[in-house]
Amino acid sequence: MKILITGGAGFIGSAVIRHIINNTDDEVLNIDKLTYAGNLESLKDIDQSARYSFQRADICDKESLEQAFNSFQPDLVMHLAAESHVDRSIDGPSEFITTNIVGTYNLLEVARNYWHALEDSKKAKFNFHHISTDEVYGDLEGTTDLFTETTPYAPSSPYSASKASSDHLVRAWHRTYGFPTIITNCSNNYGPYHFPEKLIPLVILNALDGKPLPIYGKGDQVRDWLYVEDHARALYKVVTEGKVGETYNIGGHNEKQNIEVVKTICQILDELQPQADNVAYEQLITFVKDRPGHDLRYAIDASKIAKDLNWTPVETFNSGIRKTVQWYLDNIDWCRRVQDGSYQRERLGAGE
Repeated sequence: MKILITGGAGFIGSAVIRHIINNTDDEVLNIDKLTYAGNLESLKDIDQSARYSFQRADICDKESLEQAFNSFQPDLVMHLAAESHVDRSIDGPSEFITTNIVGTYNLLEVARNYWHALEDSKKAKFNFHHISTDEVYGDLEGTTDLFTETTPYAPSSPYSASKASSDHLVRAWHRTYGFPTIITNCSNNYGPYHFPEKLIPLVILNALDGKPLPIYGKGDQVRDWLYVEDHARALYKVVTEGKVGETYNIGGHNEKQNIEVVKTICQILDELQPQADNVAYEQLITFVKDRPGHDLRYAIDASKIAKDLNWTPVETFNSGIRKTVQWYLDNIDWCRRVQDGSYQRERLGAGE
């Protein structure tokens, strides 16, 4: 099969591409604008494969998308391109509206026109998989409630509102035009090649530099953590085996408070690379003012994808976070190259 992937140089997108090239015979075309969070170094292990190709393009550029579809002739589309950092959406929401809403609209229209012109046999197999987030649901008040595929949308930030909007567009294109779509909503991802503005890589790198580890509020925000390679396996299952018109929630079954996550990282670093003075890394933890509209708890009910597609995560949080910390220790040069002038860890980074 030929799979066109948008945002394939990003954190989750690159994990999906590595999974496909390493574990299937499929061909991949990676379309990515290469914004600050897109990094082709994340694909250096597979970029010489004859089954992988890359095109630098913006999903808001309709002509570039049309050229890509017409030349590659994809059987499936996986749409991951998005602005995704909550803090950045609060500071500057415009790019989130443009990329996540207008860009998704452009992609839907180009893909729909391409699909409409396909011969019947290819048309019947085509699928447009839109990858979204659990943040579209808002937050959970109770300690036992879970997000299901039918939880009403209640986004809190400009980022989650823009992703909710894109989800609605995808569903509307399916219902109005009969365009074959599937949506997935995932919990917080972590793992190798994560851009260093997100909580886990930020904490690891700040700790290694002896810098403060900023935690919003009391650090009692709860997130369900999903190892990115588990997520990549799930996404491939959905795009190849999922039912058109359905939504699947993907979670890691690993609910942790942010403060727990940070302390776990500190303990692993104390073991693997202690500070020169042997002072515990936890001493670097600094509590800072909470961000506006901060959701308290997210948690995914992933029973549908387990039942329908036989997917469950392989990694526990303890196994995944240890692998992640070790990866950053082993790949510190990658981290330093990623940290160019456009990103100086100036934002708090204590959120998702």
